[in-house]
Amino acid sequence: MSDQEIAAAHLRRSLDVLARAAADAEFNSAVLAIAQAVEKSLRAGGKLMLAGNGGSAADAQHIAGEFLSRFRFDRHPLPAIALTTDSSVLTAVGNDYGYEQLFERQLRGLGRRGDVFIAISTSGKSPNVLAALRAAREIGVTTVGFTGTAPGAATMLPLCHHVLAAPSDDTALIQQIHITAAHAICEIVEQNIFKK
Repeated sequence: MSDQEIAAAHLRRSLDVLARAAADAEFNSAVLAIAQAVEKSLRAGGKLMLAGNGGSAADAQHIAGEFLSRFRFDRHPLPAIALTTDSSVLTAVGNDYGYEQLFERQLRGLGRRGDVFIAISTSGKSPNVLAALRAAREIGVTTVGFTGTAPGAATMLPLCHHVLAAPSDDTALIQQIHITAAHAICEIVEQNIFKK
């Protein structure tokens, strides 16, 4: 397969999964429900926390940046934090408690009842993400799972109040859908809170 064919095939797969997500009523309902949960929390003085591993860690940071900085227009910052960014905290928790508690420990220290936690795991079975979801449920944080349709994704479902399942089991395509949906969620929240 030539380089051009590889690129074209990837773009076709990307277009296909985006079309499937756009046509999926359950997926679209999840986007709206998550936006409402985030808006409700922020209006009540809560915050948005996000975590994931690898590309999902990058997505957590990307989404937090859209909320805290701006998305479509200049406005007051919205409190959002990616639990993937503080190297001192990550290495301290990892060293003292182990990698599986990386996000759980932060969530227990920073999370408050009424906050929202978006747990991003394309497989749905990342142990450190699942541990953080369990902790979030214990302290009254609204839990959101961003995942895909791989068989392991069902692992996180009982721990989440809301689930956004990208209609794919391909990690790269799942991540594309996650960031696209997150942009829609951010735009809805920004629009509704600031009435621009």
